[in-house]
Amino acid sequence: MIKPGQLVMLVSPKGKRYFRILNPEEIINTNDGQLQMQNIMEKGFGSTLDTHLGRTYTVFKPTLYDLIKSVKRRTQIIYPKDIGYIIVKLGIGPGSKVIESGSGSGALTTALAWFVGDQGKVYSYERREEFASLCQKNLQQNGLSGRVENIHKDISTGFDQTNVDALFLDVRTPWDYLEHIPGALLPGGPVGFLLPTTNQVSELLAAMEKGPFTSVEVLEILVRRYKPVPERLRPDDRMVAHTGYLIFARLKTETAPEAPVDDPVEYEVEGDEFDC
Repeated sequence: MIKPGQLVMLVSPKGKRYFRILNPEEIINTNDGQLQMQNIMEKGFGSTLDTHLGRTYTVFKPTLYDLIKSVKRRTQIIYPKDIGYIIVKLGIGPGSKVIESGSGSGALTTALAWFVGDQGKVYSYERREEFASLCQKNLQQNGLSGRVENIHKDISTGFDQTNVDALFLDVRTPWDYLEHIPGALLPGGPVGFLLPTTNQVSELLAAMEKGPFTSVEVLEILVRRYKPVPERLRPDDRMVAHTGYLIFARLKTETAPEAPVDDPVEYEVEGDEFDC
């Protein structure tokens, strides 16, 4: 049985997805008819149930991927393939405190809120009021708004927080705001950026060379999907070839030595050595 207050995903016969925080007294109206939330609660995840018009819906517990793909968007979102690396590279986990700027529709905000847990906090800056409002609505729909502080502010005046664990900028000219990062991020903390073009990346790198940044990394992530047909397994006809360039670095103190990203690191496990 599903507990009241849990987030559920209902999938229609045509694959349309509905996300709801379970309230046993609520009735959901769809194009295929009505669904009683009480019945959904009793049926449980993985079950099917019919609307009053006899159309069959399936009940799932949504994954983070489902939530990211479901956000109502008025901007280009950061794709899950990029979000996964961002989360790992920035070390986001339960209790983390992280700043992001450029909330947009809230895809990355959703992922950050998912991983920081109830003890962590996401400080999401957005200078455009309509996007800040949209991000907040998407978070409320997914039951994650309590983990995020939405801040309608231009970061040209700096950040309000200090000693956060990580920081990520998804803004057009991030080099204009590098001076504010040391005052907000813990020394040694990771910082990330997303940019769509190589000339922007070059300008950012040139600016970072003049600041307290080390372990700089630039990359892009490609995903190639395959048709899941056993008799005709082959790549899909279409592919999202480019979404953006990811740039990462560490904030160093004035006395910290440069630490190249691509230096080999040796590990020792129970006496056996291997190179990574």
